[in-house]
Amino acid sequence: MSAELWEQARNALVEVIGRNNVLAWIEPLIFAGVRDGVAMLDAPTTFIADWVARNFAEHIRAALALQGLAVNRVEFAVRGGRGGKPAAPAPSLPSEAAAPPRTPLPARPRAADDEPLPGAPLLARYTFDSFVVGKPNALAHAAARRVAEQDEVSFNPLFLYGGVGLGKTHLMHAIAWELLRRRPESKVVYISAEKFMFAFINALRTKTVMEFKSLFRSVDVLLIDDVHFIAGKDSTQEEFFHTFNALVDLKRQIVLSADRAPGEIKDLEARITTRLQCGLVVDLHPTDYELRLGILQNRIDGFREQYSGVTIGRGVIEFLAHSLHTNVRVLEGAMNRLCAFAQLVGREITIELAQDCLADMLRSLNRRITIEEIQKKVAEHYNVRFADLIGPKRVRTLARPRQVAMYLCKELTSRSLPEIGRRFGGRDHTTIMHGVRRVEELRRTDPQIAEDVEMLRRVLQT
Repeated sequence: MSAELWEQARNALVEVIGRNNVLAWIEPLIFAGVRDGVAMLDAPTTFIADWVARNFAEHIRAALALQGLAVNRVEFAVRGGRGGKPAAPAPSLPSEAAAPPRTPLPARPRAADDEPLPGAPLLARYTFDSFVVGKPNALAHAAARRVAEQDEVSFNPLFLYGGVGLGKTHLMHAIAWELLRRRPESKVVYISAEKFMFAFINALRTKTVMEFKSLFRSVDVLLIDDVHFIAGKDSTQEEFFHTFNALVDLKRQIVLSADRAPGEIKDLEARITTRLQCGLVVDLHPTDYELRLGILQNRIDGFREQYSGVTIGRGVIEFLAHSLHTNVRVLEGAMNRLCAFAQLVGREITIELAQDCLADMLRSLNRRITIEEIQKKVAEHYNVRFADLIGPKRVRTLARPRQVAMYLCKELTSRSLPEIGRRFGGRDHTTIMHGVRRVEELRRTDPQIAEDVEMLRRVLQT
């Protein structure tokens, strides 16, 4: 009876957290029953137990309650270790101590035989050791490590997406390096989607398509960066589709990246979109202050070594982490410019020097986002008319986009609630506050709303 109830609860969770999350995180759990109002679940690893405990425990409790079970809370234990301490509230990332002794990294991906691989060289600095983990990228980092450290295919494909400079390419290189370190004989190919297309076009031109197919379908792990590049390119999509299917059938790992989720890539064939969504799709969120600070602190010794003689004054790193809030590339570019300038003029890097040297960057990043700009972007995203979004209609198809727009106006502008209300057809401030609170609630319970809000925020801030 317990097994049937658990199956029904899992089916209910699909509607709440999505099929991908259920397959990746809920499916590995074993329901051990309910005792004194506590639902007990066994997980295969500490990582899964901790991640589910932090992100889906309340959803699981509610799903079990819907089946008539009196559940007050959910506890997790690692399989075979029941009776031990429950999982911690935060995800446990793989430990460096658990990895085998490090060996020197090869100069580039290489094959098990002498046949040359078509991929691009890996950058030595893009390893897991140099990747700074924070809340916005913790899931992507953990998923990448799991793919790199497991002998068997776990998520296939692993699909990483997010804006420019958030760490997608870094993680893909890190996966390749780790795989080659653990299994040097394996065929690992990292390549951009653009180079994949050019290689295919060249194979067509030179009538070596069969060699192209054989080469790409013989790899153990295929990593393709910026896969959105092939959208709208019919012949390349056709070849990509068949390569993808061939590798999946052979249980070979595929890792892909793009600037948006599979379903949001315009002109990508539906059959490809569907297959990309079958694996684990992970969003790298925009950096927060703590993550930017950690990245700069991690790179500070490298900057000092690169620009000898440069001294960095108190508070400069914190100032940059607070002021430059777009992506990691902008952050590192600003630090390079600042160090080079300070070295040339022979001055210490102070906050005042940073403000003068980076004035153009700071001005562009601190531009004001207008209420009208937010309204237009939201209307475009939800495919509704701008006039209807701010108008008096109260139909459901308009209510949610309108509330999202109200929430973003409150978060991204300094306008008062009454002023925001006036720009939404003369609504009063209590209506705006209700909309803001409603979206805040939905962000915690509705993954689609959370994704919509983060994507719109990213678009508006870039």
